[in-house]
Amino acid sequence: MGTDLRIVQAENLAFLATLPDAMAELIYIDPPFNTGKKQVRRRMKTVRDEHGDRTGFGGHRYRTTELGRSGYEDQFDDYQAFLRPRLEHAWRLLTAAGSFFLHVDYRESHYCKVALDEVFGRNCFQNEIIWAYDYGARSKRRWSPKHDSILWYTRDPKRHTFDFEAVDRIPYMAPTLVGPEKTARGKTPTDVWWHTIVSPTGKERTGYATQKPLGVLERIVKVHSRPGDLVLDFFAGSGTTGEAAALHDRRCLLVDSRPEAIDVMASRLARFEPTIERPELEPSETA
Repeated sequence: MGTDLRIVQAENLAFLATLPDAMAELIYIDPPFNTGKKQVRRRMKTVRDEHGDRTGFGGHRYRTTELGRSGYEDQFDDYQAFLRPRLEHAWRLLTAAGSFFLHVDYRESHYCKVALDEVFGRNCFQNEIIWAYDYGARSKRRWSPKHDSILWYTRDPKRHTFDFEAVDRIPYMAPTLVGPEKTARGKTPTDVWWHTIVSPTGKERTGYATQKPLGVLERIVKVHSRPGDLVLDFFAGSGTTGEAAALHDRRCLLVDSRPEAIDVMASRLARFEPTIERPELEPSETA
């Protein structure tokens, strides 16, 4: 199976400057969140061993072995100065009917919205989508933060793709109040999306730090683009945007500067036969 899927290893700001105006119908980015911490994910192998180091389902014992770690320093002296020129390129690269999605967390979302209002215009703001999940430790000192913000802006406030027929349906929380017909059909989501994180032990997990769920990206791709459209992600990470695009017949350009990200994407997306470009390397080093 082949598709129009490019994976490029490059520093994104310099690479974006080489791209032509109005080339992408949909841009999604999930940049570092400026948490001030090192983002780390461990890749583990678990095997049944009655003398192992942890207890699993049914009370059985398991032994875990660490296969490796991935991560990066998520700290910036001036996060907005880092992000702003990349937002300006996103505006330039969108088609007239294009949509831009910025995935951030509570630490920076308000600053990012102000910057996006300036770059795109306040009238081009469409939604703040809340991705809510319920996983991980609970704080005993405050309400535990369990959501990210996804800010949606359009190039033109009156002209953008929103394919309502492609919106997935979700169950009613009180089905007895709406009757069997509506219960069977389900309801459309609001701007609060409940979706689990990528399971630490699931098949979707690549071991890449900050990997986002395929289901979240599929919803964005299906509703905000059409088959054949070009989807751009210039903080591509583990390649979730590329998988969502390829599964739904969209063209896709994925950009990341980190070699480990390129390797993860190349492996994850191999069935779609992507082209892999490393323009910052010598030709003899190109994979």
